[in-house]
Parts: sequence; structure tokens; C-alpha cells
Amino acid sequence: MARYVFVVLTNASGGRDDEFNDWYNGRHIPDVLQIPGFVAAQRFRLADAQMNDMSSPWRYLALYEIETADLAGALKELTARVGTPAMVMSDTLNMEGIGAYVFAPIAERVVAGQARPAGKA
Repeated sequence: MARYVFVVLTNASGGRDDEFNDWYNGRHIPDVLQIPGFVAAQRFRLADAQMNDMSSPWRYLALYEIETADLAGALKELTARVGTPAMVMSDTLNMEGIGAYVFAPIAERVVAGQARPAGKA
């Protein structure tokens, strides 16, 4: 079964961050994880310190782990559920400018202390 990471970048509507985070953590993630193939999720907020003081158009990041032999089918099911009783949406989610991308791994996960530069034993 193939593994993927679904990266979702979002913002709250008009300063409603607390409501947005309550909905996202308490309702949205559990709804998404009911979809076959979606096996785990974790959310993040943009940290105050950034490399080269770069800014981001997004304040929040959600990473969903997907394990499926049918990625297109899992994404189709996700899309079909949006806005239904199976996936209630919130007006605290700023729908403009959402970033949502699926990535497939091209290398194994590397842990600090295990990484070796090319050509080193």
C-alpha cells in the first residue's frame, strides 16, 4: 500500500483563530480521519521565528498521512464529503487561498545521527 502526505495550509477568518482551531481540531480532523486511507493527522501553527525573516501567506499547517492503493479514490471521497453532514465545514475557515497538496515519498525517513553523507561509511 502506498503512503502519502497531504499538506493543507490555511488561515482563520477575521481573527476567529480560537473558534477555528476548536473546529479544526475537534471536528474537522476526526471527520477527515473517517475517510478510508486517511490514517493520521497533526496540525501546526506558524512559528514566530523564520529563516531570513520570511513571511508566509498561511498561519496554519495540517499534515495528513494517507495509506492507500487508490489515492485518487481517497481524494474523491474527501471532496464528496466536504460540506455534508459527514464533514461539516465552518465559516471560521478562510476559504480564499487554501493550499492543499499531496506528496509521495522519494526517500526513506532519516533520523538525526543516522544520516551519512554520500561516499561516507
